[in-house]
This record gives sequence, structure tokens and C-alpha cells, in this order.
Amino acid sequence: MDRAPSRQDRTYIHVPCMDLDAAMDFYTRQLEFRLDMIMPADAPRVAALSGYGITLRLERVEASGLANAPVPGPDGSGDPGSIRIHRASSADAWGAGRAGMHYRDLVPGRMDGRFIASHIRIPDGGPVADYVHYHRVDFQMIFCRRGWVRVVYEDQGPPFTMQSGDCVLQPPTIRHRVLEASPGLEVIEVGSPAEHETWRDHELSLPTPGVHPERIFGGQRFVRHVAADACWSSFYEGGWKSVDTVIAAATGGRGGIRVLRSTQVRGTPAPDPMLAHDRMRFLFVLSGRLCLQAPGPVLHMLETDDACLVPATVEHALEAVTPCEILEVWMPAHRS
Repeated sequence: MDRAPSRQDRTYIHVPCMDLDAAMDFYTRQLEFRLDMIMPADAPRVAALSGYGITLRLERVEASGLANAPVPGPDGSGDPGSIRIHRASSADAWGAGRAGMHYRDLVPGRMDGRFIASHIRIPDGGPVADYVHYHRVDFQMIFCRRGWVRVVYEDQGPPFTMQSGDCVLQPPTIRHRVLEASPGLEVIEVGSPAEHETWRDHELSLPTPGVHPERIFGGQRFVRHVAADACWSSFYEGGWKSVDTVIAAATGGRGGIRVLRSTQVRGTPAPDPMLAHDRMRFLFVLSGRLCLQAPGPVLHMLETDDACLVPATVEHALEAVTPCEILEVWMPAHRS
């Protein structure tokens, strides 16, 4: 017997709109359609709604016709082979996203759509206007930057609270929901591809009755890393220590996550000899100040909440200027 068509299989009625939020509000509140999908989460441009036996695809259009224009890199070139730095001090950094969350794009240009890193905050504490949903992704992790957040995941038991320094690997299509957050919650989300669909699951309730921590979702399994239980070890770059979240193995090598810490500083920035890596390296400064050296005469100073993406094969070196801590993501992951 052939399977029944899913929501993703339906033929859409395309509805262009200038204001996606207003259009979604009209169809869901006044006409009682239900929201099925939104994309991308950080700056929604497309939404799928269903009702009365039909499915609508709302798509935001702009009068300028530049809605889908490529985003240039920090040097204006958009060159995917150049180091990209995003400063915390950027005046236009934050924008409205899904479920009342505020997003800051940490990778200008997004490596031609291959990679996204977002700084996400929820200003007000209390219950979060979220719903059971899943993402169509190849890789996705969440790191709790400040505050705490209460979440629940499919087949992973009752809701739990992520504290500052905790992180999770969200394997493809695992159903989950954000329940509650502290005032001023901030998380870092890293994923691939840059734009992916977020689907709402109207049928599933969380938590699920069974607990299956080893269940595989899209070739990966869920991982929860608790910072309070972490063990620090020496790192190969001078003076650094690291915590491995063991996420790399659970992704099948798609991505790896570490936290780096340095308490050894030099009076004058003098990075170690530069090395080239065969993997893309994303860095987010959790605290302190450090120096990034890359080919050329300029030394890049990175401060707390600054982010940097170093493409594969680009030589670079790091040196702590003050005691500091860094979130590091590799794609693909290191293989032991």
C-alpha cells in the first residue's frame, strides 16, 4: 500500500506577501489556518500553512527585488575563502526571528549557504512561545551562553535545564521544544546548511513515554554535555586547555565542539607559528581577549562576544591577551 502524502508532499498555493508576519497572523488568527513550516528561523522569509484541505506557501517579497541577494563578507567581497569576523559591537546586529527570539548572524555571507552560526537571545524570562518542532539539517548544536533554558527532546526523558556552558547536539528531525527561559537567556546555535526548514509537529506530545538515548536520527544521536561535569585537558596549542563535548562521534564526523581556556598570557601579542587546518573552524569568544594572526601584516583582536570563522586551509594562530575562554566548532569534526 502506498503511504499517504505528507504535508511536505502536498502541492502548494504560492502567496507572495510584503509583510510575512502580518500575513501569517491573518491566515492563522482570522482564517484559522495552522502553521506547518517556517524558513529560515533567524529571519523568516517562507512559511507553509494548511487548512480547509489546502496548503499555502507564503513567501516574503521586497519591492527592491533584492531579497535574495548574496550577503558580502566583512571586507565587502563575499569571498568564501577569507577569514570572517563579526563584532559584538555591530549596531545592526540583532533581528527578530521565530517564536519571539532575537538573532545575531555571526557568519556574514554564511559560506555560500553552507554554514550558519547565530547568537540567540530571549529578553524576557518565563514561558517561551515555542511548539514541538524539528529541523531538516545536516548538523546542529546549541550552546547555552548565559542564563538557563528548560527544554525537552523526543525519546530523551523528562524536560531538563541547560545552564551556562552546557550544550546539546540536535540530530536531524529530532522533535523538541523550548519551554522556559531565564531573563536575558543567550545561546549560540551552529548548523549546516545555513538555511533549513523548521517544521511544526502538531501530533506529537513531549515528553514521549519511552526513553531511548541511543536512538539514531538521520545517522546521528542526541548528546547532552553538562559543563559542571566536564574534565579539562591540555590542548596542542600553547598554554590552552580544552573540554571535548564528545559530540563529534555522535555526528559521524560532521562536526565537533570544544571549549578552550587559557590562563597563560604574554604581555605583547606574539602568536605561535601559524598552522593550516583541513577543516573549517568557528570561534566565539566567551570571555577575555585574544589575538588572531592570519596571512598578512594585520593582527585581529577578538573581544568577548566577537565571532570568527576561519575557512579550511587558511593558516592562522591564536594567542590569549588576557585569560579567556572560547567556544570552538570544527566542520567536519576531528577524527581520532
